[in-house]
Amino acid sequence: MNRSRLAPAAFAVLALLLAGGCGDPGGLRGAGPTPTAEGPTHLWPGLPSPSVPAEDYGAIEAVKVKGVKVPGGDLHKVDPVDVVRADFTENPGTYETSDRAYKETVERLKHCAEDGSGEQNRCPVLKAYYRDLTGDGKDDLIVGVSTPDDNLDIRVYAEENRQLTQIMEMSDAVLGVELAGRDLIIRAISSLAGYEYHTVWSWDSHQKAMLPTSDEIVRSANAARPKSHRPQTPAPASPRPTPSESGGR
Repeated sequence: MNRSRLAPAAFAVLALLLAGGCGDPGGLRGAGPTPTAEGPTHLWPGLPSPSVPAEDYGAIEAVKVKGVKVPGGDLHKVDPVDVVRADFTENPGTYETSDRAYKETVERLKHCAEDGSGEQNRCPVLKAYYRDLTGDGKDDLIVGVSTPDDNLDIRVYAEENRQLTQIMEMSDAVLGVELAGRDLIIRAISSLAGYEYHTVWSWDSHQKAMLPTSDEIVRSANAARPKSHRPQTPAPASPRPTPSESGGR
């Protein structure tokens, strides 16, 4: 092709492009007025401090488990059923030793035969999981025990100096359990229809135990949609049960 014949056409196209872009200067544009930021408003600033703390849902204490050896400090080498048997015998946790659910659970633990024989379907100990929740580089032991009151008793164990220690225990009407990093997330049934509790348990190095660091009530993903779009007056929510009622400590 002859470059001299293409040059005039190229300049004409360039001129049209420049002319078309004159109306758009580019750059940043204003998004309108910005709402004024408002700081938190402190209510009753002169309220005196309470003299006695309320009963704490997260008052968890580490408990030593006697009678269970940890070979080489490796919890993978310990039978989870042996751990549960020893712990339930010495530590009823959220239950009282006189509770029917506790007594029946202890009785059902006898059906967890070590050699695989017996009535395995009656064994209340679920599959064990392992995760380093304390951050010491060693896996901790997470067990779930199905109790006759349709709750799930969840216990977490750590090892320190060949000593087995329970660092978390709770019992609730559990919908699901998840591991996220070093956190244990528990979904439980709420007394408010269509909602559920989400509780995040995290290791606390000062308390030397897992504590519920986040507790919220959220709309359940499986909640049924209302049949009518007409606004309805919601029923007052029942207060969350105390630790003695819900299974928290």
